Amino acid sequence: MRILIKSKLPTSLKYEKELVKSGLSFIGGLDEVGRGPLAGPVTAGFVIFPPDLEYEVVAEITDSKKLSATKRNHLDAEIRELALISELGWVSAPEIDEIGISKATKLAMMRAVDKSVIRPEHLLVDALKLEEIDVASTSIVKGDQISTSIAAASIIAKVARDSLMKKLDRMYPGYGFISNKGYGTKKHLEAIYELGATTEHRMTFAPLKDMEKAYSIKPETG
Repeated sequence: MRILIKSKLPTSLKYEKELVKSGLSFIGGLDEVGRGPLAGPVTAGFVIFPPDLEYEVVAEITDSKKLSATKRNHLDAEIRELALISELGWVSAPEIDEIGISKATKLAMMRAVDKSVIRPEHLLVDALKLEEIDVASTSIVKGDQISTSIAAASIIAKVARDSLMKKLDRMYPGYGFISNKGYGTKKHLEAIYELGATTEHRMTFAPLKDMEKAYSIKPETG
């Protein structure tokens, strides 16, 4: 049974603990980052915490967008140490262009779950109704601000994607990927108009799809 929940409760293990009380042990949190950028992949995080985890241990975990980079990096290491499972799923820019961002987001989540050596008994998902995975799931609006497992998934996904964008910044100098993370900032758009698009740009996203100069350029090496 898949339920859409809207809630204003603070980030907690409330939903996880309710599912554990019902007899389940492996509750997975799923979230994604990178839906909106013009460049780079969409990345999903998947986390399963031990069923007996106490909230006090993870009280600092919240929506990755509300944390500084330093705090996210600290919590990323903490999450990976505490969690039974912490996996990532990636869908590249060319794949996004081929299937669309909605399907790509779900595919990233499916790939993250598929990597898990523990099969989840229930999934807590940020906003999305994930019918594609044959596991019972609960969709929670603003789940990364409510469920600790979803928030943890958002953190590991954000840290991993930001790290990749730093690498892409070195491969494709001039676009400012290290700071804009692929989002369409003024300087990023100016660079696209001046330099053209890279193979990491999403050519089906506006304004790229309307640009005559949106040719692909190769990364610098060495």
